[in-house]
Amino acid sequence: MAGGAGRNPGMGNKLGLYVRLLAVTVILGADLGWLGLKERAGVNAQNTERRVLTHIPGDIIIGALFSVHHQPPADKVHERKCGAVREQYGIQRVEAMMHTLDLINADPTILPNITLGCEIRDSCWHSAVALEQSIEFIRDTLVSNEEEESQGRCTAEAGSMLLQAKKPIVGMIGPGSSSVAIQVQNLLQLFNIPQIAYSATSMDLSDKSLFKYFMRVVPSDMKQAKAMVDIVKKYNWSYVSAIHTEGNYGESGMEAFKDMAAKEGICIAHSDKIYSNAGEQGFDKLLQKLRAHLPKARVVACFCEGMTVRGILMAMRRQRLVGEFLLIGSDGWADRSDVTDGYQREAAGGITIKLKSAYVTWFDDYYLNLKPDANLRNPWFPEFWQHRFQCRLRGHPLESLTSLSSTGRESLRHQYVQDTKMGFVINAIYSMAHGLHEMQQSLCPGYKGLCENMRPIDGRKLLEFLMRTNFTGVSGETIYFDQNGDSPGRYEIMNFKETGEDEFSYIHVGSWDQGGLKMNDEEIWSNTSEIIQSVCSEPCQKAQIKVIRKGEVSCCWTCTPCKENEFVFDEYTCCEPIQVQYVRWGDPEPIAAVVFSCLGLLATLFVTSVFINRELCYIILAGICLGYLCTFSLIAKPHIIYCYLQRLGIGLSPAMSYSALVTKTNRIARILAGSKKKICTKKPRFMSACAQLVIAFLLILLQLGIIVALLIIEPPQVIYDYPSISEVHLICNLTTLGVVAPLGYNGLLILSCTFYAFKTRNVPANFNEAKYIAFTMYTTCIIWLAFVPIYFGSNYKIITMCFSVSLSATVALCCMFVPKVYIMLAKPEKNVRSAFTTSTVVRMHVGDAKKVTKTGKSTSSMANLFRRRGSAQDISSNGKSVTWAQNERSYRPNIWKRMSFHVKKKEAVEVNQTAIIKPFSKGGDAPADTVVKEQYGDQHVPPPFTCSPSQSPRGFQGGETGEDGGALPTYIPENGAGVRRRGGDNSQDVCMLDGGDISVIGVGDIGTGMIGGQAQGTVSWTKSAVWLTVSLPTSAS
Repeated sequence: MAGGAGRNPGMGNKLGLYVRLLAVTVILGADLGWLGLKERAGVNAQNTERRVLTHIPGDIIIGALFSVHHQPPADKVHERKCGAVREQYGIQRVEAMMHTLDLINADPTILPNITLGCEIRDSCWHSAVALEQSIEFIRDTLVSNEEEESQGRCTAEAGSMLLQAKKPIVGMIGPGSSSVAIQVQNLLQLFNIPQIAYSATSMDLSDKSLFKYFMRVVPSDMKQAKAMVDIVKKYNWSYVSAIHTEGNYGESGMEAFKDMAAKEGICIAHSDKIYSNAGEQGFDKLLQKLRAHLPKARVVACFCEGMTVRGILMAMRRQRLVGEFLLIGSDGWADRSDVTDGYQREAAGGITIKLKSAYVTWFDDYYLNLKPDANLRNPWFPEFWQHRFQCRLRGHPLESLTSLSSTGRESLRHQYVQDTKMGFVINAIYSMAHGLHEMQQSLCPGYKGLCENMRPIDGRKLLEFLMRTNFTGVSGETIYFDQNGDSPGRYEIMNFKETGEDEFSYIHVGSWDQGGLKMNDEEIWSNTSEIIQSVCSEPCQKAQIKVIRKGEVSCCWTCTPCKENEFVFDEYTCCEPIQVQYVRWGDPEPIAAVVFSCLGLLATLFVTSVFINRELCYIILAGICLGYLCTFSLIAKPHIIYCYLQRLGIGLSPAMSYSALVTKTNRIARILAGSKKKICTKKPRFMSACAQLVIAFLLILLQLGIIVALLIIEPPQVIYDYPSISEVHLICNLTTLGVVAPLGYNGLLILSCTFYAFKTRNVPANFNEAKYIAFTMYTTCIIWLAFVPIYFGSNYKIITMCFSVSLSATVALCCMFVPKVYIMLAKPEKNVRSAFTTSTVVRMHVGDAKKVTKTGKSTSSMANLFRRRGSAQDISSNGKSVTWAQNERSYRPNIWKRMSFHVKKKEAVEVNQTAIIKPFSKGGDAPADTVVKEQYGDQHVPPPFTCSPSQSPRGFQGGETGEDGGALPTYIPENGAGVRRRGGDNSQDVCMLDGGDISVIGVGDIGTGMIGGQAQGTVSWTKSAVWLTVSLPTSAS
């Protein structure tokens, strides 16, 4: 709860140093009796510096600080003489602690065989007095092994006992004030003594770096300030005054209130602070300042202690301001009757915040039956009895203040009100007991009582167990502590109102917790005709705008007429709401876009089912399908999820299609370029289907990387876009960079694909796919060139994007796949290779052989490609060509995946030699009928041969010398014995490669079909290459 004297950070540091020095000084001078700090039980604190205390022996002693008396008046603060005795904050809390310890000691489940005792001292709700009493606790701790001098009164009537060698306290309960709690904690943490507060709510106490050993069973004032702001905001009180009690409680709470109020647009008309004991003159000046802001600022937010509120109410009566202000009080006021007694009219209508705590019924059964002659444990009880009933008890100091003697019939039930924080006091005591119990169970397993590990009790270890405490409180709620030592916040909203003629009471009208504020408006305003207004300026009328006055807060303005198409977006003075616009499913354009996309999706799924085994086709079709799906995320009402899908789909769908097409066209262009060279070339790299897939996926991943980077730099959000002053659109925050970067990359893919398509525009009819790709790219370029100005120059960005992406996907689908599907389904007789070949002659290059094992079996994938069978035929005179025929036979596609063709004019060949060549079997020796027999006149050619992989150039043995004779080919025997050569002036060295690779120099891909039937051709050679010219039959497919 609230606190006394406040402090700023600098003052707190100095005071902390003072406390440390004072503690050492007192300890050293304890035997000399410095500062008069020795206890004298039963001595009246109002007449001497000696303090009264309550001590109940036990195995473990718990200290407590309660405000048994009011704080010293303003004119007697320097004397540290406390005020009158207090019932709720003092006597009731003292009795609650003693009775709670009785219950704990009687409970066998908590600290079995261990008795809890206590030592209770009076803090007088004043920092200096509380610090003085805390030093006494520390001194007892340090001299606990020595006998302590006791000079208290010991009489049979009072039942006091001589104080002997007291045990040190292991923990502290209280005090109630935040300011006092801070001063006490500064001292206790020097000696590792944990402290549990029951009503100190200052936010500063949550700082564990400053108050390590502090805990509390109540929430921080931060939550209470939020509750007060929510109340002010609910009733549109935008212009309020603010008052707080001087001290840590009021200052920190009000600071939090102001910060939160500013964020909610609430203005503070006047802010001030005052001490609880400021006196009439101080409160009158405060009220005069508040009156200066009437009638606009009628609501006063008061983060005050109870006595501060009472001083304000008294000043309101003196200045006849009844009904002029409505006070909103913190938990320092709550539902305390001592605040409003005698000033109910001035307090009527006030709204207060009270910590939620259930009524403790069993305490009433104990407390209401107490009598002075039986209650000997509480040394302040006789003083309270005399003060409460204005009577005297024999043998007690106050007997001279009244002439009436006690009748013995006085009852505490008369005008009894239980302390509103009684439950928190009891929960604090139980927290300490449960922490000690957990410590005993951990350090003394299986042992009942205090073991050696708990002699003495280490405050640092005890703090660890206290922070882990979790139990059910006195009112049924769960008690636990967070990392700051705070408990969860739950508040009740009370309204002090007139319930009958000259009868006033607190009415429960709402609640506040983490879920927010709940209020019963009908109950609050039942006695008034309208809700009180607290605003600086009235809301402007329709067609008017607010103009803030110069030098005023933002809540004070003048109203001026609005111009055309000007709108005010203030919550309370809105001229006319602008309807938020976004693309809706029922509009004509979205319907057309969705229908178009659905038809495209169906067509794509159909084409996919036809081209079920084409790798690159899968990627293209997936990109087309994703392009159609983009329409749905674009048209849906903007949401963070849809914004992410838009950014991914718009950039990724074209990238998937165009990456595959770039790969295709690049492959065709490289094959065609190689076929035009006059000399033999190596087979181009990365021509296999697997390589093409890897390249396509790398291009797609690059686009995906761009999109992810943009998502990190500019995360998608749903925003309001104002294209003009009179309209607002709900859109995803797709910035220019977010559009240009992904589409720019797609543009590069489109341009690259268009370039290759244009480059291969004149390919033979065998490669009509290149022409389809070219037409696709030309159309796509037109679409995107039209898209750019429409998208960036109009407000129809969503529909433009939908149709652009869908049209691009449709063009690719129609141009690339529709002709093929038509041939496959409508004209199956044309789905043969001969239908796509414009010449019966093709040219292919045979490359070097792979490494050969000793057995003559090649390690190449093309090993054993051909075995030869010869027949006697004519041989040309120059030995440079061989005409051969291939038997009709079908081969697996893997043979032809290593070949490509291009058209070549058929050359005239002097056929004088014939060889029959047919493919080898996959393994083993060749059958006899496959052996090549070649006739050179009357001579026979040697058996099949294998070329060495090291010979260069291909088909030529440059290191050998020629022999005179006819022009005949040269062979390398299988045993590698040498090279035989025969020829004349025009003869050339030739190596017919057995099992060698076939180097691709043509264009197109015939690897997906099989060639069968008869094939005629010639083999010609030069010093650098061997050429095979093949005539394809018209039945090839």
